[in-house]
Amino acid sequence: MAADLLYAGLGLVILLLAGDSLVKGAVNLSLRLGVPALIVGLTIVAFGTSAPELLVSVKAVLDNSPGIALGNVVGSNIANVLLVLGLPALITAIRTDECDTRRTYMMMLGATVFFLSLALIGPITWVHGIGLLLALSVVLFDAFIAARNHRRENGARAAALADRPPEDADVSIPEDAAQIEGADPNLGWAKITLFLVLGLLGLPLGADLLVDSSVNIARAIGVSETVIGLTLVAIGTSLPELATTVMAALRRQADVALGNVIGSNMFNLLGIVGIASLFGAIPVPPEMLRFDLWVMLGASVLLLPFVFRGWPLNRAWGVAFTALYILYAVMVLT
Repeated sequence: MAADLLYAGLGLVILLLAGDSLVKGAVNLSLRLGVPALIVGLTIVAFGTSAPELLVSVKAVLDNSPGIALGNVVGSNIANVLLVLGLPALITAIRTDECDTRRTYMMMLGATVFFLSLALIGPITWVHGIGLLLALSVVLFDAFIAARNHRRENGARAAALADRPPEDADVSIPEDAAQIEGADPNLGWAKITLFLVLGLLGLPLGADLLVDSSVNIARAIGVSETVIGLTLVAIGTSLPELATTVMAALRRQADVALGNVIGSNMFNLLGIVGIASLFGAIPVPPEMLRFDLWVMLGASVLLLPFVFRGWPLNRAWGVAFTALYILYAVMVLT
């Protein structure tokens, strides 16, 4: 079992490094090929940062380990709310009244209810997967329209301040590309290719190590694969979101902190499960139907007063969120 724990840790490290490498390579390649920074931010970065979770779920489905595939997604969504928001709040308060995430939050809630309804009626098949991916395309299109309108308004405002017609304004601000995660104007073609190769080779290798070792750990300690997926795998694949949210909280960027969690949860349910189900039907474990899915829904609803009433996520709430996650983990493991 010690070897499996080592392999699981190694697989997780490879996944995180390979995911970061793929994002850097894909982002810079797209920008070099002339793809607008806005499109890159809404699609490539979103997909790339969720690549570890996606590869783990696909690998688990192919290996007939649906408990890990679904546990990875459901557990990550629970950890994203309670742990990824709770731990940064212990360091510094997150001022949710300084941002407006109501629209995207309602989309996340809708995605959660949609996924829950599919899980309740039986195995998640490729037909359900198509429905989930169609819902994701609607979310991405809405985000694109909202971001484009926002940039046009900013361009018109900048043009007015400069006393020149709005149509002459440079709406696509040059600095936008540099603000995208992984973008590096000085990155050469050789490094771009290297990042892409490392990412594409590392992701399946890391997923293979993590899934296989997780199955062995579950058998060794006498728990189900679902439990391992909900805890070990879910927490591990949520580490990038945790790092991003901690930095956003320290920089007083509440919109980034909340947006990171809301966006990640939506993509987990609609994108990862949608794509994974194309590789095989995903049965929903009975214990997940009885407990974990409802905890995920409850954690999502828990954000409602922070999004709509502007309650600050202070240290007291950070303690409460973290304690709730620890309680959940203990209940799952026991």
